[in-house]
Amino acid sequence: MISAFYANTSLLTGILAVMVYMCTLRLLDYEDDGGQKTPDFPRAVRIFSILPDDDDSRVQGGLSDFREFTSVSQKGDKEKVSDLEALGSLQFAEEMLRLGKTEKARKLFEHAVALAPRNPDVLNRYGEFLEYSAKDIVKADHLYLKALIRSPNHNDAARNRGRVAAVVEEMDMSALHRIDSKRDIVASIPESNPALKKAKREAYYQHIYHTVGIEGNTMTLSQTRSILETRIAIGGKSIAEHNEILGLDAALKFINSSLVNQIGRIKIQDILELHKKVLGYVDPTEGGSFRTTQVFVGDHIPPAPSDILPLMNQFESWLNDWKTSRLHPVRYAAIAHYKLVHIHPFHDGNGRTARLLMNMILMNAGFPPVIILKQDRQRYYQMLVTANEGDIRPFVRFIAECTERTLDMFLWSTSEYSSEIPAILSDDLAKSPSTSIRAIDEIPDAN
Repeated sequence: MISAFYANTSLLTGILAVMVYMCTLRLLDYEDDGGQKTPDFPRAVRIFSILPDDDDSRVQGGLSDFREFTSVSQKGDKEKVSDLEALGSLQFAEEMLRLGKTEKARKLFEHAVALAPRNPDVLNRYGEFLEYSAKDIVKADHLYLKALIRSPNHNDAARNRGRVAAVVEEMDMSALHRIDSKRDIVASIPESNPALKKAKREAYYQHIYHTVGIEGNTMTLSQTRSILETRIAIGGKSIAEHNEILGLDAALKFINSSLVNQIGRIKIQDILELHKKVLGYVDPTEGGSFRTTQVFVGDHIPPAPSDILPLMNQFESWLNDWKTSRLHPVRYAAIAHYKLVHIHPFHDGNGRTARLLMNMILMNAGFPPVIILKQDRQRYYQMLVTANEGDIRPFVRFIAECTERTLDMFLWSTSEYSSEIPAILSDDLAKSPSTSIRAIDEIPDAN
């Protein structure tokens, strides 16, 4: 009787495993190698995962998976169900790799990460796929670190990260050295160069346009330019949108006149003064003052109001620490930006103030004010979320990319100097028409 029971159970398990394998071919609505498109299979089938054999605490085999699914569903433990599905998708991805079907494997890995974005096994294995099959060592390194943040004793992730970390750091430094070279060429252009004057003026307008645009301001670039040049209101636009532009204009002028090349420490009072200028036309009563109420920023809960002053004192110490001064200026500026928005010391204007602080640091190091495009708003915020999760390097790389794109705009403004850079990122400029040569040429000569 007992042997017959186990025989029937084994048969049922085998049947379920075959069903899972067959259904794998229909996962995620992707194209097979012959180009035939197949639809998603039902979610009910995906729960029959075949999990690794080396962990006795996990469910073994298709029938046990079904029992585990039933038990978990009754408990309402959605995260555990997602882990089960993710690990099943992971195993199917491995099978696709063995069959040489890399694109199918990639979609299965992505599906597994979407189901269980915090599972260290899933993160580590997807990182290995990206490193070896997709040749994306930077993202692989990020996933290894993310796995270690979730599970510090994960041996495979630790071994993988130990192998690639130095290589990724070398790649990051190479990019920063390239940016330094472009900065030096821009710095060598005579201030009297007419094209440089036009580029600086255009960059000023664009910086304000994109910075307020990230916060939701609907003014166009030409409208922003008109307000700054004429101080005449734009019909159909709110007073608040006008005041945001005027506030940022005042803050940039304050940086240029008082903070750039200043000797001594960066003080909390400097940051408060920047914030006062930013909100000077929008909300004068809040400008230059720390918030006194709790705020919420998406999934991030900033510190309580009572913690702001101690944290800002720590931030001031970090800004002026000798170790911090040894960081590359782009890294220094990006981390300073992140730290300030993480503390979120103000009720409003945190992002604008953080970007101004970042640019003040960059300008002191010889860089022009960096433009973060409003088109990159979602990516910008996602990089901040990634930093909140424990890896700030993607955000630093994003700021480095914006810095290089801004330098390229200056170099493209004059063919005499752009020829010295053989690898100008013309694709970046093409993606953002507002930074085109035509826009620069339309700016009238400086008075």
